[in-house]
Amino acid sequence: MTPSSTLLAPAAALDLGARAAFCVALARSAGEIAREGFAARAAAGPDIGIGMKGPQDFLTETDTAVERHIKARLAESFPDDGFLGEETGGTAEGHVWVVDPIDGTANFARAIPHFCISIAFVADGEIEIGAIYNPALGELHFARRGHGATLNDRPIRVSRTSAYTAACVELGWSNRLPNATYLAVLSDLLERGANVRRAASGALGLAYVADGRSDGYAELHMNPWDCLAGLLLVREAGGRVGPFLALDGLAKGGGVLAAAPGIASGMSAATGIPLEP
Repeated sequence: MTPSSTLLAPAAALDLGARAAFCVALARSAGEIAREGFAARAAAGPDIGIGMKGPQDFLTETDTAVERHIKARLAESFPDDGFLGEETGGTAEGHVWVVDPIDGTANFARAIPHFCISIAFVADGEIEIGAIYNPALGELHFARRGHGATLNDRPIRVSRTSAYTAACVELGWSNRLPNATYLAVLSDLLERGANVRRAASGALGLAYVADGRSDGYAELHMNPWDCLAGLLLVREAGGRVGPFLALDGLAKGGGVLAAAPGIASGMSAATGIPLEP
């Protein structure tokens, strides 16, 4: 039976400790598949084994292989949990694992080592567990709600930046909205004095806010598999985030904002994305 067709246990009754440990191991095992695929991708040269799902939306064989691995392992270990993946879809209801097998596929396809696997577990409307793993660099960001955030098992915190003239933020792009809308946000951030960049992996952009390498990340529309793990990381690392799940982001996607507290209100004003209380 599917999770949506059974009486679900409350999150408090779930073994979140077991799921957290499993998530870490799962990210690393999936990372081995991604690392092998990346090495093959780099050796093959351009335009080999790359498909297109839409404009600037790439698909490689590794995306499919990684998601297949993650989905199978979860089904074996937690058969009553739901699954929602970028490549194979699934359910957005109940207790659900939300997975992006390769975020930053455009980078991956061009042999740029800025990509990651993103895994989140959601229960009762809360992001309970999140992992973001860049296997090319061996960097694993992990968070469990109420337990803080880590990078390779070391605690991390968001930056203390409060002046926009010292801030470095990232602005993601989506073809769901007109370019003019993004350009208006970009202009506002630049007028405030911020340095604005785009590295083509929203999940890693959020992870870098959590560990202080970036001061903020915003994107006017993201899918849940791209951002849920990162939003938990930033919150657990002391940052401010937008109310993605409260605005039905799990089912529909939506605007994403994550920032160090010192610049969060200004980023919210620039993007029009509210902050959680």
